Amino acid sequence: MEAIIQVRDVTKTFVGKDNKVEALKGINLDIHKGEIYGIIGMSGAGKSTLVRCLNFLERPTTGTVFIEGKDLSQLKEGELRKTRTEIAMIFQHFNLLMQRNVIDNICFPMEIKGTSRKDAVKRAKELLEIVGLSEKAKAYPAQLSGGQKQRVAIARALANNPKILLCDEATSALDPTTTKAILALLKEINEKYGITIVIITHEMAVVQEICTHVAIVDSGNLAETGTVEEVFSRPKSSAARKLVFQDENGKYEEMTGKRCIRIVFKSNSSFEPVIANMVLACKAPVNILLADTKDIGGVAHGQMILQLPDEAVAAEKMIQYLRDRNLEVEELKNYVG
Repeated sequence: MEAIIQVRDVTKTFVGKDNKVEALKGINLDIHKGEIYGIIGMSGAGKSTLVRCLNFLERPTTGTVFIEGKDLSQLKEGELRKTRTEIAMIFQHFNLLMQRNVIDNICFPMEIKGTSRKDAVKRAKELLEIVGLSEKAKAYPAQLSGGQKQRVAIARALANNPKILLCDEATSALDPTTTKAILALLKEINEKYGITIVIITHEMAVVQEICTHVAIVDSGNLAETGTVEEVFSRPKSSAARKLVFQDENGKYEEMTGKRCIRIVFKSNSSFEPVIANMVLACKAPVNILLADTKDIGGVAHGQMILQLPDEAVAAEKMIQYLRDRNLEVEELKNYVG
């Protein structure tokens, strides 16, 4: 299946008066129709620059982006504007027009396109129904909560029936409960209308909640790509491992000990008290350094990091016990000092 978005050898360099910053370094990426694709990285990694290159709001220094096979670098300004109507965008701070009420905010992109007022209002009301805000049609942004503002922003983004929706840190300004509701809405829109969604975030929880595929950006480089399940279960790059292993606060406890393993639990392995049974069978204790459960694509996945006993025979026996039960076991190098 051909990708709806193809990023080819994209670099982006910002040149200042006294310095030069390489924000992107040779990015290659394929995003397929209907996917919810996460692009994740720490602050300053280059992910927001990358998303702005996807619709040429930011022109790459070198390389290009193809949308449904069209090379954006070869389009004239008018053609590029037309293509951008198929690529909608929502932002962290909503970017609503404060002097316009909700209906008029949603109508705004349709006005620019030349849609009649009657048709624009009809479409806006349909979209308010979709995002669950029909009763707020005449309200102004100042009268709305953060979650309601983002719902209006989503409705506005959908006004011209885009094929692609770019979300740049769209839930970062929201509390956890509202974030969950907005992600559920995006997932529903994806499933119902087949819109390809690209989510830029620094939060692994957002990716695990909604995305099918993920790319990890680190210092302008594409560190790793794959399905969310693959990257969560078997992170290969140091950037991915850092994002997967960190706790909810992004902090690490200082531990003692040398040999540590990481176990990945899937739904079919979450019912047996496997660690308790292992300790009883091997007659040796373990130290649980981290235990975490995530919902990835509606399926429960968990991970646990164990500090094994110093005695090599007991440690090997434990690893074999876990592998015999079809659990993924990965030895961690230098996990603790």
